[in-house]
Amino acid sequence: EGRGGAMEATGKGGFVLSNLAEVVERVLGFLPTKALLRAACVCRLWRECVRRTLRARQRVAWVSALEAGPAESHALGLPSTPSSPLPSLSSQKVQVLPQTVLYIADAETFSGHEDCHEQKKARKRNSKETAIALEKLLPKRCQVLGLVTPGVVVTPMGSGSNQPQEIEEGEAGFALLFPKIDGVKIHAFHFSKDSKNRVFDENKFAEAGLKNNPDLRVVLLFGYNSWKSGATRFLHQIVNPLNEKSIILAGGQVESFTSLTSENSSAQPGDACGVVGLAFSGAQIQSATVLLDQDVADERTAEAAMQRLKAANIPEHNTIGFMFACVGRGYRHYKTKRNMEADAFRKFFPGIPLFGFFGHGEIGCDRIVTGNFVLRECNDIKDDLLHGYTTVMTLIHLGSTK
Repeated sequence: EGRGGAMEATGKGGFVLSNLAEVVERVLGFLPTKALLRAACVCRLWRECVRRTLRARQRVAWVSALEAGPAESHALGLPSTPSSPLPSLSSQKVQVLPQTVLYIADAETFSGHEDCHEQKKARKRNSKETAIALEKLLPKRCQVLGLVTPGVVVTPMGSGSNQPQEIEEGEAGFALLFPKIDGVKIHAFHFSKDSKNRVFDENKFAEAGLKNNPDLRVVLLFGYNSWKSGATRFLHQIVNPLNEKSIILAGGQVESFTSLTSENSSAQPGDACGVVGLAFSGAQIQSATVLLDQDVADERTAEAAMQRLKAANIPEHNTIGFMFACVGRGYRHYKTKRNMEADAFRKFFPGIPLFGFFGHGEIGCDRIVTGNFVLRECNDIKDDLLHGYTTVMTLIHLGSTK
């Protein structure tokens, strides 16, 4: 009787899992994305349930790696450091299917030395090898933009309320995972300086979704090889037309980029300079940015800047914070007090994760796109977006999640 009862129970369970979508969807909701994709192959009912479950997971997720102390070392996804959290991109833990990924790692992670056990000596890492290793952890159709910077600002994994950290020394990095979000389009772009043409071809703006796009709300811009002759002029050619639009612009100058998207994967000359970035389009997007200039040099003035950002009334749900700071700021600027600006951000935005870097120049200003999408500027005159020795703080709200 016991065996017969078990078979009967199994039969009932099989009927439920084969016919009752509400039950199936509830069960599948406990599975991570990798397991969900396998479950979608079972039958048509499960495939539809998986599709609805994934649609419900439209919030941005992230993985992060930060050096806890001098005794510990790691690199993002490198074989020499299997404990790094970035391989969890391909593990059972990730709850989103990324469509766009922005990853930022400090220069040590990409150009530092790693132990070579066979030769009993250290060898210099190849940044291309590192990028390829990271690419293998991501879906093939995912567009990826990778940046290498002198320092990293990162929120530890687990919760958006975790304390963000300014990592100015040591290996650190993060990967922001953007799933498909209804009403939001994210487009990666790359403009490199053409030595033959002094005038930038603005038709490329349209191809990148930066022109004739009424839904464009935010553009994150990152210049590379800014030390090259003509790099600043080229950056102005990109920034100036965008500065006339009712959009948020923010970013900075990085060491280099390691873009893994097919459109950007062509060989990058070592002496080239250019601009890479992400364009966020969607009527539901709200954003705001503030500039912390050289006069912001203590806890009081840093918090006053965060109050300006708070006054924008950007919804905190489904919102990401970005911090783009000069390498000359951080604990050196604040008289050896570490994590000053990240702490000030957390005080006013207790549930928003913060990401960014320390770089060689900043892009941004005081600018707010409010709920009715009207641009407000602090200055009556046209804003100058290129700065040095400053910090740009930005919020991007991607709309309400169902």
